[in-house]
Amino acid sequence: MVKEIKFLLYITVITLFFFFTIKYYLSDQFKKKVYRTHNNYELTINEYSNNLKILNSDTDNIIEYVDNKNNKLKKKYQFWKLLEND
Repeated sequence: MVKEIKFLLYITVITLFFFFTIKYYLSDQFKKKVYRTHNNYELTINEYSNNLKILNSDTDNIIEYVDNKNNKLKKKYQFWKLLEND
């Protein structure tokens, strides 16, 4: 008998927990609160983005292209010969 009452109490507590959490998250008060915070975040982001300084680009003509057509200077490595020397 005590076991059944315990089981019933557990089920009741779990059911009430889910019921109240779902009721809270689906309530209009919660939706208003969430909307206000999202709106507040949006306003602060817009305010900070309007106050940002824009830096001029100083990276024009930085890359220098080199034509290396002289392939004779390229050293060819041979892996197995390097191991044989040891």
